[in-house]
Amino acid sequence: MASMRSIKRRKGSIQSTQQITKAMKLVSTVKLQRAKGRAEKSKAYFECMYATVKSVLAKAGFINHPYLKPGESSKKAVIVITSNRGLAGGYNSNVIKLVTKGSFKKEDVKIYAIGRKGKDAFTRYGYDIVKDYSDVIEEPVYADAMRIGNDLLEAFAKGEIGEIYLAYTAFKNTVSHIPTLLKLLPVEAGAEVEEADEDKALMNFEQDEEEALNLLIPKYITSLIYGGMVEAVASENGARMQAMDSATSNAEEMIEKLSLQYNRARQGSITQELTEIIAGAEAIS
Repeated sequence: MASMRSIKRRKGSIQSTQQITKAMKLVSTVKLQRAKGRAEKSKAYFECMYATVKSVLAKAGFINHPYLKPGESSKKAVIVITSNRGLAGGYNSNVIKLVTKGSFKKEDVKIYAIGRKGKDAFTRYGYDIVKDYSDVIEEPVYADAMRIGNDLLEAFAKGEIGEIYLAYTAFKNTVSHIPTLLKLLPVEAGAEVEEADEDKALMNFEQDEEEALNLLIPKYITSLIYGGMVEAVASENGARMQAMDSATSNAEEMIEKLSLQYNRARQGSITQELTEIIAGAEAIS
């Protein structure tokens, strides 16, 4: 059995850790409330944008546009949104697995990292890190998403990449976060979009269809990237809150077990001292 001193030292260490996990849980809870409200307010817009563009293309007929067909390059650009910090359970690893355990070949993937945890992981795995936007995930703004989208569209136009994907964690609710891999480019018409019979006429563009798509698709890409960042921040704080809550509960259980061990060791020590005293008294008499 461990000595009373070692048990007491270990118990004190776990109590200190528990105080840290409690504080981190409170901080994550406050951040989650703010990020959750932001994600819920913006979610409807981004879902509507996604569905609208799919619907427009489904009713537009055949359009010969670069954004609607794979590029000449076999390279796939993947925007990976993770966090800059750990201690969030499986939040980061689940997003990373979408790429490393998916159907992508490592040599064909170009990583555009948003979040240091993802960047560091893909660097260790030997992936090509094209750009690092880790600073933008702390406080996502639309202008940052636009800059990232423009960089990717420029690479697509130059033929450096043939497809663009977004890997992020979708925020469903406080305890449910879904790792999601979304194809951004080339944009595919939504075959699943069901329209009423009278609404199946082909889409007519007031401007030239190519000019219209040149305006629409970049906004579509930017909106999805920004939406992904906003939801990822909410998911990160939700995951960290759950992880710190579990860590606090585990620490409490360990403290209870150590308290029991300490009391047993103390009782054993007292019993041994009494036995030695009685034995000494009997020997003298």
